[in-house]
Amino acid sequence: MPPQSSSVQSTSAQSSPAQSSAALPPSALPSPAPVPPAPVPPAPVSSGLVPPDSGPPDSVTSGPAVAVPRGEGARSERPGVTELRLSAFAGHRSAAFPLGPVTLLAGSSGSGKSTALRAYEALARLGGGAGLGEVFPDPVACVPERARPDAQRRRGFRIGCTADGPEGPVRLDVAVQAEPELRIVGERLTSGGQVLLETALRDPSRPVVQAAWHTAGSAPVTRGPLPDDRLGTALLPLRVAGRTEGQRRVLAAAEQTVVALRSVFACDPRPEPMRAAVRLGAGRLLRGCGNLAEVLWRTRTECGRRHVQLVAAAHAGCAGPVADLLAQPLADGRVRALLDRGDGVRTPLGLLGDGELRYLALALVLMTGPGVLEVDPVGEVPAALQSLTVLADGFDRALDARQAGELARLAVRMGARGHIRLVGAVSDASWAAGVAGVTVVDLDACGR
Repeated sequence: MPPQSSSVQSTSAQSSPAQSSAALPPSALPSPAPVPPAPVPPAPVSSGLVPPDSGPPDSVTSGPAVAVPRGEGARSERPGVTELRLSAFAGHRSAAFPLGPVTLLAGSSGSGKSTALRAYEALARLGGGAGLGEVFPDPVACVPERARPDAQRRRGFRIGCTADGPEGPVRLDVAVQAEPELRIVGERLTSGGQVLLETALRDPSRPVVQAAWHTAGSAPVTRGPLPDDRLGTALLPLRVAGRTEGQRRVLAAAEQTVVALRSVFACDPRPEPMRAAVRLGAGRLLRGCGNLAEVLWRTRTECGRRHVQLVAAAHAGCAGPVADLLAQPLADGRVRALLDRGDGVRTPLGLLGDGELRYLALALVLMTGPGVLEVDPVGEVPAALQSLTVLADGFDRALDARQAGELARLAVRMGARGHIRLVGAVSDASWAAGVAGVTVVDLDACGR
């Protein structure tokens, strides 16, 4: 495939100074202020637990602003995450990363690429209703290294995102206490400068936070308790009746955020398991892609057109000719994957190099959907209104520049249809200079 003209969008994520008013002090997780009686105008949270909606310092990026590719004209009907914010998370402080349909987080070892993907996946799981302890089994590892406990011996971290879609940009910011016990102590959902949901920890002895959500009826807000181990935004459809225009706006913003977050497939293909024959099962590709042969057995018969595209991708990224990609049943009931060279020779995938195996697995991921990948889609929302986001740590690991470029071009083509997005971590994105439609975020330029 000839290279496309370069239109790589590049930016660097930069931390603001430690004394920024929106950033936590290096040591503390201060107590939240009471929820304001009315959401218009939004009252700033004096604690800094949840950054205000009005352009916080922790959303600063250096260099020119990155315009997220939008297609032609109207706002996308498929919600997607367009910014990831790590206000205070592990090695990141006051950082914001713009996300397009295809985004590469580039940086050297230790720059925080994997940490950013881990935060994104955590938000996705919270959006899907997972409990805090399940999402953060080691919460202390998420606390900034130099953070010191406050007078109540508390330490924590803050993450957030912006989800764009039919309702416009909706910001979600979450503050989590990691010590002495794990709990959500603050959450804020905002849209158009208006606070739609705000929570605060009032009584540390109770496992709840006090929530206030926009009503715009006989009362400007409605108050009630929410559990401190779940994302309040994901629980709003169970608590908000939708009787007033304000309540309907809250529900629409919450739904957009949850839909944008939930459909995520985090993968990091591991070559060694992919070399072995596997038993037939559910036919859904696992995170490490070790059951690649099983999935090929399924997809080759279920979607002929997509299989032809996968064979073409294999031909472009693997050494030697590739006429077909198939799974062969063995006498013991297992199947193994093969490359058909077209001249009577079939090469077992076990003989391929690590780069070829990773390339094939990632190509399959980009060409399939929730029905084939081990993900939990939003069943109550039509597939036509959802986008699957692939989180690929070590996207370029073991790949040469040609293979990485082919995969990026494939991601751009699939992303143009609106049903898939990619956020990948790479050590060096110089090869992406020949790929149109890729957003590159340089973490090495970030003052961590």
